[in-house]
Amino acid sequence: MCGIVGAVAARDVTPMLIDGLRRLEYRGYDSAGVALLTASGVLDRRRAQGKVQKLADGIAADPIAGHRGISHTRWATHGVPSERNAHPHFSGDSVALVHNGIIENHDELRDELRAKGYPFTSETDSEVVAHLVAEELKLTGSLRAAVQAAVKRLHGAYAIVVISPKDPDCIVAARAGCPVVVGYGDGENYVASDVQALLPVTRSFSFLEEGDVAEVRESGVTIVDARGQPVQRAVRESSLSADAVERGDYAHYMLKEIFEQPRALADTLSERISGKRVLVAALGPHAEALLPKVRNVHIVACGTSYHAGLIARYYIEQGAELPCTVEVASEYRYRNPVVPKDTLFLAISQSGETADTLAALREAKKLGYLATAAICNVPESSLVREADLVLMTRAGPEIGVASTKAFTTQLAALGILGVALARHNGMSAAVEAQYVRQIAHVPEMIERTLKLEPQIKELAKHFADKRHALFLGRGPTWPVALEGALKLKEISYIHAEAYPAGELKHGPLALVDHDMPVIAVAPNNALLEKLKSNLEEVRARGGKLYVFADPESGFTASEGIEVITMPEHITPLQAPILYTIPLQLLAYHVALLRGTDVDQPRNLAKSVTVE
Repeated sequence: MCGIVGAVAARDVTPMLIDGLRRLEYRGYDSAGVALLTASGVLDRRRAQGKVQKLADGIAADPIAGHRGISHTRWATHGVPSERNAHPHFSGDSVALVHNGIIENHDELRDELRAKGYPFTSETDSEVVAHLVAEELKLTGSLRAAVQAAVKRLHGAYAIVVISPKDPDCIVAARAGCPVVVGYGDGENYVASDVQALLPVTRSFSFLEEGDVAEVRESGVTIVDARGQPVQRAVRESSLSADAVERGDYAHYMLKEIFEQPRALADTLSERISGKRVLVAALGPHAEALLPKVRNVHIVACGTSYHAGLIARYYIEQGAELPCTVEVASEYRYRNPVVPKDTLFLAISQSGETADTLAALREAKKLGYLATAAICNVPESSLVREADLVLMTRAGPEIGVASTKAFTTQLAALGILGVALARHNGMSAAVEAQYVRQIAHVPEMIERTLKLEPQIKELAKHFADKRHALFLGRGPTWPVALEGALKLKEISYIHAEAYPAGELKHGPLALVDHDMPVIAVAPNNALLEKLKSNLEEVRARGGKLYVFADPESGFTASEGIEVITMPEHITPLQAPILYTIPLQLLAYHVALLRGTDVDQPRNLAKSVTVE
């Protein structure tokens, strides 16, 4: 669950490798390293525990240079964060390797390689692959052939990139279950785990498919498939810009991404709604034929995307009147789901490479679903390539580990899908037009909601010294409360839980006292009076309430209750998106006061590409 960058050029590639690692640091950051084939034909390596800047400082003090190089940022799976566990890994002086993923049969292979005399200097599963390639290289003399032979022995998921002085003119990459992109330059070529790493040097990319092995030289790229047969992978031009991942005037990526949400939502809606209708063709050429057949929807996702799925259930069941179930992908994978006839399988993922969600999609393809669909932010991702129907969120690069604009754009995309399903299940043109108008106004209403920041900044002072917090909501805003609690715990390290407010008497009320802040989401909907009764239970027990309330909700500030008034005229369809915004800002400003690493919180990585 890490970042990879590699390059072959007629120039020193060290600066490009370091820059690429910086652009991928959001994916994993407990250690970093580079290995280069030097002008004298030997492998040289620098590694450091911690962030990429520490590696860069080390290289400035002890320079390294070469025309072929590989680099890596690591988020630990096997072995503690340390310099000896950092990538690249060497096998003697013959092979340097970087690896994303997990090798499930590493113990068996380690025993075999130790018996052949290979020493192990790390606790990682990755070092096993370096020695395995070195062993095959003795037999073949060709680095590509050695990698092809070695990967046949691997069980699990991997993206690997290898260099060797025994085949000095190339680097070799291979993938199974983890993404690898090949970039094409002018007299130089590159590999990476994500296009963002390479945007300063190229916009032309190919994406390796399952089982592919790529030999990358200055003169060109050769790709073979899992059978060893030469293949051509389409070259695509990326529309992303190199400055799309810069922070600009914002102190943190997370704050920048919170304030990018009006534009991001507008991009999500662009060309998906027109006048009074949802443009169903936006989901793909088969959508018009498939959606009328859908009688059930099964949503699978992880983390923040799972919360988006919980909200989508309300859109689909209340709007389209179709049964909808929502499940955590890591649980779905390990049971035997019963699939009702004509069920649409819907996977939600920001990156499109989330290991559990991607594995669930692949399993779903075997289980008799009507079709598979994906809501995703990365057009080049595995999830997008493998789903039958796709709706891109178009949020743009999201660097902060705590998801913000990716979540709200998912909700907008799910709203579009919900209306599209409802049209084919009896929704009138007049009601569809009403919903489309509401969706179209969301970007403007986010702008209004963001103006609450100064008030929320002051509110954050009430939380900075707290150890626990409780979030409450009802109906579609209960998952909003879940998302608010997740944001607070992710970046401030305050323990936070969320419950449907009606569940207070079933346990959570025991936690409430003067030192437990309770945050409530209170739109003016059919459940408002029920919510008010639940919140009185908190006040009666000395709890301090912080209520994000509709202007017409009837809440007023008094002893024990702070009220943050939301913009006027928020409809039930809009409420989940708009009530999420102040909870994001609250988490951000609390984390700022507590001095935590907002963009790269401890123990977390952006893209969860291993199980």
